[in-house]
Amino acid sequence: MKIDKKIIVNALIALVVYAAVMGLVKGGVLSRQMMSLITPVCVYVMMSVSLSLVVGFLGELSLGHAAFMSIGAYTGCLFLIATKDILPVLVSLLLAVFIGGVAAALLGVIIGIPVLRLKGDYLAIVTLGFGEIIKSVFNSLKITGGAKGLSKIPLVATYKNFTFVFILMLLVILLVSHLVNSRHGRAVCAIRDNYIAAEAVGIPVSRYKILAFVIAAFMAGMAGVIYGANLGILKPANFDYNASIEILVMVVLGGMGSIKGSIIAAVILTLLPELLRGASDYRMLIYAIALIAMMLFNNSSFKRNLTEKRNLQQAEKLSKEV
Repeated sequence: MKIDKKIIVNALIALVVYAAVMGLVKGGVLSRQMMSLITPVCVYVMMSVSLSLVVGFLGELSLGHAAFMSIGAYTGCLFLIATKDILPVLVSLLLAVFIGGVAAALLGVIIGIPVLRLKGDYLAIVTLGFGEIIKSVFNSLKITGGAKGLSKIPLVATYKNFTFVFILMLLVILLVSHLVNSRHGRAVCAIRDNYIAAEAVGIPVSRYKILAFVIAAFMAGMAGVIYGANLGILKPANFDYNASIEILVMVVLGGMGSIKGSIIAAVILTLLPELLRGASDYRMLIYAIALIAMMLFNNSSFKRNLTEKRNLQQAEKLSKEV
């Protein structure tokens, strides 16, 4: 059995990142502020990679991803609160993540069936409105604490449980990566490239659209549970349209249809505001300049040449294997 070198390299990178973070945490090198960002980085990596499945690979503009995150967060965290004295911490967290993901996926099915008939700007507006409706619902429910938020959530997904959060993040990345490279993933990309041609060759377009949308919602729900179990409190205002746009910016800056790009952009855009906090009044200016620089690089001829060279090398490798 031939082992792909790419898999080995990616596995080594994951191990190095995990060892480096654990070394910094155990060694007391990181400040308290930076340690509090370890879990949010993993959360936003999961969010950007899952949204990339819809925006980058399916080619549909969704502005309601934070709504699925909120549904998973509230559902899973309510379960954590109810079982904190009954089940072991790891079992409770694992079940909460699964329940949050399923809740978000179910709503993804309910919303996706009628909404995915729309395209482009219309889809973006409807998903944006859907997100605001979900936020208003959580604002009015007593069980979620209303506008005050859901508090007393067990802090079971902080940097102290980084191993669990890191493994969950890797699973999300692996799932999206394997899905994109599978037969189903190629069908999803075909829909993005040419909707009419894909339908003409017999690809069930609606089915694959809903599939990608629901899988992305499931992952967003799981990330939401980790988000809530790290903060200890959930407020509906944390999941407004600004949150959805922030996640979309990560996907766009990383490059449409690039999983690695989405990961890098999520890490940078999560850490950068805190790293620039010492810059005082110039913090947002530097942040904006960094965003512009990343966009210019994504659209530069230098990156296009690198991409073309990499694609050519991969094509030559495949031709030799055949």
